Amino acid sequence: MSVANSSQSIQSTRQQPRKNSRGGKLGAKPGTKSGAKQNVTPSLVHWRFVVVLVVIMAVFAVLAARAAYIQVIEPDELIQQGDSRTLRTRNMPTYRGLITDRNGVELAVSVPVRAIYADPKVIHENNGFDEARRWEALADVLRQDVNELKDKVANPKRRFVYLQRQVSPAMAEYVDKLDIPGIYLRRESRRYYPTGEVSAQLIGVTDVDDAGVEGLERMYDDWLTGTPGSRKIRRDAKGRQVEILETTSGEKAGDLQLSIDQRIQALAYKEIKEAMLYYQSSSASAIVIDVKTGDVLAMVNAPSFNPNDRSDISPHRMRNRVITDAFEPGSSLKPLAVLTALEFGDVEPEDTVDTYPGWMRLGGSLVKDTRNYGELTLEEIIQHSSNMGTSKLALSVPKQFLLDTYYNMGLMSDTGLNMAGESSGIFHERSRWSEFELATLSFGYGISVTTAQLGRLYATLANGGIKTPLNIIKSPKEPTWQAQAERVISEENANAIIQMMESVTQRGGTATKAAIPGYRVAGKTGTSRKAVAGGYGEEYVNIFAGVAPVSDPRLVTVVLINEPGGDLYHAGDTAAPVFSAIMGGALHMLNIAPDDKQVTSSRLLKGGQSGS
Repeated sequence: MSVANSSQSIQSTRQQPRKNSRGGKLGAKPGTKSGAKQNVTPSLVHWRFVVVLVVIMAVFAVLAARAAYIQVIEPDELIQQGDSRTLRTRNMPTYRGLITDRNGVELAVSVPVRAIYADPKVIHENNGFDEARRWEALADVLRQDVNELKDKVANPKRRFVYLQRQVSPAMAEYVDKLDIPGIYLRRESRRYYPTGEVSAQLIGVTDVDDAGVEGLERMYDDWLTGTPGSRKIRRDAKGRQVEILETTSGEKAGDLQLSIDQRIQALAYKEIKEAMLYYQSSSASAIVIDVKTGDVLAMVNAPSFNPNDRSDISPHRMRNRVITDAFEPGSSLKPLAVLTALEFGDVEPEDTVDTYPGWMRLGGSLVKDTRNYGELTLEEIIQHSSNMGTSKLALSVPKQFLLDTYYNMGLMSDTGLNMAGESSGIFHERSRWSEFELATLSFGYGISVTTAQLGRLYATLANGGIKTPLNIIKSPKEPTWQAQAERVISEENANAIIQMMESVTQRGGTATKAAIPGYRVAGKTGTSRKAVAGGYGEEYVNIFAGVAPVSDPRLVTVVLINEPGGDLYHAGDTAAPVFSAIMGGALHMLNIAPDDKQVTSSRLLKGGQSGS
């Protein structure tokens, strides 16, 4: 074959279209001419590109719309979320207000301390328990078992657990140097009482959160607490403070100034504590009152407690017995029976009462004196503490007049102190009174009063018949809480009773041990049996209430010795000498001039009698 033929054959072969399996031409559509231009179908890769592009554009559109919504329509929401992660508000601590006496002596102060707390979540995240020696050191300084300490922070979901409150600065510094992850310190305050047990029941105490729970701390808790301020700060990602945004001032805690004179308070407490131990009594109390103003200068109780160490505090030690405990005053109420007869007008100060034969029966019951005194003046009735004399005087006036006088003198009512737990006394008003019941009322039975109530009664006598509410607070003054002073008896009769009561502390009286050298003293003893089921037992309450100086009464002091256990059980032997020590010391501390220029120590040694 020639070369020309071979080339022609090859060209003819290339120009022949390929046939598909079905006998058609590959790539040709039905009805098309052979050799025309053909349409090619888009591949899968092309479609993928389009889908991805559309998705990306849609995502960008959604993001743009969201950004526009946040920045234009709702911008505050984004700011709020950002602030929640960076802004913190801290409370600025405010210390509890001071409690001071009338002269500024501090009775209660707040001192800065620290609290140790844990964040269990941080401890677990930082494998804090791996530092075994540090945890043992922490448990040792906290005086806790290390396993019990770890149990407190065993829950990783908790964020705050107190380990110990109100720790000393030295302990806080030691814990800080241990540098245990998740163990932190926070500031707080602790109440400290410089006078300790001397004023414990009066001042009261606070709890671990510095809230008042007893005494004046509880009564004036809102005033002493105040309102803490706050500070808004911004933190960075590592928790460090970078900016102070806002500071809000709180309300400063108020200070409380009492009418108490701490010098007299300390003296009175020393005397009643020693008396309680010496006479083996279950308790003792005393109150000192300024006659002119009604200010309480001292209010003390024994046994007491140490408010700075509460590891051994029992409820009976915390009770302010001066205002809470009511007792039958016994013969200390006899001047009131004499006063009632004077006020009614049937007798005069110079009149006499026949007490012969020293006893009488009233409705089958017996009223008697220790001996037959015969004819007695009103002054001698008080001096000898005659049951016969006061009974006859009480029965000589209408029943209602007698009861009204008792009420008007402040018995069975609040004293004006407005202190928590104050008792108004116990008195059973009857529709019908027997003569014996009225007689016993005249010498202090059938009625129970508090030491504070008895003190106000004697202060009313000393103030010329003007009843003034007692006051324990000097500042802040709250006049709406106080009743107004009012005259309840005539000045003439009040002065007459004071003059009569002076004989009690003089030779022949029942309380010569109550005398104070250089001063004229008026007062009255009271020795009453304590009521028990079915009658009266063998336990006694000893009272002495007195006024000094008689020429110009300035102070009233009431002393109570409860259940003396020794051989001495008369008030003239127990309460009277304690009164003398307290009243004498108070007169000297206040620089009150003596009014008895002729008194000598020998006068005190000439004796008298001890009685009720």
